[in-house]
Amino acid sequence: MHIAVVGTGYVGLVSGTCFAEFGMNVTCVDLDKDKIKRLRKGEIPIFEPGLEDLLKKQIKTNRIAFTTDLEDAVKKSDVVFIAVGTPPNSNGDGQADLSYVREAAKQIALAMDGYTVIVTKSTVPVGTAQEIEKVIRDARPNGDFDVASNPEFLREGAAVNDFMRPDRVIIGTSSERARKVLQEIYRPLFLNETPIVFTKRETAEIIKYAANAFLATKITFINEIADLCEMAGGDVQVVAKALGLDGRISPKFLHAGPGYGGSCFPKDTLALAQTGQKFEARQRIVETVVAVNTERRERMAQRIIKACGGSVSGKRIGILGIAFKPNTDDVREAPSLSIIPILQDGGAKIVAYDPAAMEQAKRHLTRIDWKNDPYQVADKADALVIITEWNEFRALDIEKIGALMKEKILVDLRNIYKISEMEDTGFHYVSIGRPDVKPEIVHLKKVSAAS
Repeated sequence: MHIAVVGTGYVGLVSGTCFAEFGMNVTCVDLDKDKIKRLRKGEIPIFEPGLEDLLKKQIKTNRIAFTTDLEDAVKKSDVVFIAVGTPPNSNGDGQADLSYVREAAKQIALAMDGYTVIVTKSTVPVGTAQEIEKVIRDARPNGDFDVASNPEFLREGAAVNDFMRPDRVIIGTSSERARKVLQEIYRPLFLNETPIVFTKRETAEIIKYAANAFLATKITFINEIADLCEMAGGDVQVVAKALGLDGRISPKFLHAGPGYGGSCFPKDTLALAQTGQKFEARQRIVETVVAVNTERRERMAQRIIKACGGSVSGKRIGILGIAFKPNTDDVREAPSLSIIPILQDGGAKIVAYDPAAMEQAKRHLTRIDWKNDPYQVADKADALVIITEWNEFRALDIEKIGALMKEKILVDLRNIYKISEMEDTGFHYVSIGRPDVKPEIVHLKKVSAAS
């Protein structure tokens, strides 16, 4: 079976490579000629553990190819996956911009030869599959095709494993013919007894948004509980652990921090809220989640300023981690992109390091003194702030860090250090939803000569 994947962004490239690993013949299509040249050499334009090695393996087996010729790729394919971007509209209303999806559908319609299953991999609002079908039918009234929905659930930093060993696969189609074709594509997962959920296209489209909105809600919920813990003297990590032991809740996404970011949660929660308003079924919980998460970044910046005595004017603030999460170079909607400008507006000089995201960050942040490791960042810093929980930040030589710093202030927005570990370090240690650790100041009484 031959597959075409239109779009070689995060979703398209991971999906195409993994479909090739399943044994399919895959052609990935993109308009960016330079990107296609790099991909043909096995060079990936994103940071994703394990993907480059897997891609090079598939290139050697000739099961994957890259082209800018959409017409040729579609003509020889049984199934075409649409994996183009669906960013928020430029007018700021939060709705997904479907212009790339519509254009892809139109071009596919003009190119397809014989029965073709067109599948949306892109994250799209409910009703998009129906819209795609209309676009294709208008262009090819007698075309032999079906449109299906197959949303992705790939976590950046773990995408290959998520594709190869998913919790479930969602396929939205009312066509038995299309169902059989997609069953064959996902046959390796059937053999692994992966749950495959077949449903209507509209239901599949809603599932994607609902899943991301629910996880975003869990993050926002625990962040608000962290605020309560701070005011009442509780420990959010113990609260989260206790909640996670409840089988109905699970411990995942119950980690207090500076809020969610990335390419999915921010735009998908906004899109779901807008969809609810469109259908007169307001998603009030999701609307609140969006508002609270936006406010969270300001609160975290103020947390840093407070730790520095109420002002960062003229102070050197070291930042560890720019990406919205570890194991990715993605900085889209990253908390750091909001926190750092607030500190700069307060007069701070920012020095920063991220293991993978600095090149991407340079497109969004200015006036940053970029360093090559955490210790260079700490040198002469008035405060050190952990924004992203990269593994290499979990085992810092705290004594060495303290000796390098001008002031021993550590603001840990990811709670990667234990309170007990920081108590005897001499650091003013600030975390989220837990008591601050302040160095004990001992005032020795003056001893008189008589005594």
